Amino acid sequence: MNPKMGEVKVLGLYSSFPCARVLWALKLKGITYQLIQEDLLNKSPLLLQMNPIHKKVPVLIHNHSPIIESLLILEYIDETWNAAYSLMPRDPYHRSLARFWAKFADEKVVVSVFEAMKLEGEEKEAAVVAAQETLQLLEKQIEGKKFFGGEKMGYLDLVVGWISLWLPAMEQVGGMKLLDSERFPSLCEWTHNFVQVPAIHECLPPKENIVDYFQGGLNYLRSLQASKT
Repeated sequence: MNPKMGEVKVLGLYSSFPCARVLWALKLKGITYQLIQEDLLNKSPLLLQMNPIHKKVPVLIHNHSPIIESLLILEYIDETWNAAYSLMPRDPYHRSLARFWAKFADEKVVVSVFEAMKLEGEEKEAAVVAAQETLQLLEKQIEGKKFFGGEKMGYLDLVVGWISLWLPAMEQVGGMKLLDSERFPSLCEWTHNFVQVPAIHECLPPKENIVDYFQGGLNYLRSLQASKT
């Protein structure tokens, strides 16, 4: 490792897609790092020290200094290393658009898909429709392009990269179908292109691990609901 890069550690989980974003970015930038797997049911003293407010992963530790929140970490990585490969668009307007859609993806798309996964009956049907409406807006952003940034993978691709593996796992756990090639041809083609990139493919966990992760979370939520009734 180039000594100028300093020591790079990531506190995270393979099953967490915000953590995967960080690993993908480091891989794309050619940065050597150490991944320290966290048990979120038994959080390490290091995690509590580095992220005492939220106590969540991922945390990027660069030269002993922590950077938290995956979207902020992506920008930090982009600004700190390998200027020859930029994740964010060069143009200020397109950077603002990338940030807008990243926030939309996290605050609207992820939330709506999770709601569709956890609900049942008529509520689930309405939630599936709502989730597909948010995905349709992403579909329009990728139409006619290989990646969201054009011909090269960038920031927004990493942010919505969870669609490639985590979304199918959520569909399986929730007993639903959100993404199909007939309704979302561009997103489905993008998913294929995304996972073919070596830096991405090398950091994808087994799907069964993701399924177990979401199934465990769903079982926990339902047990809490049952205890309140």
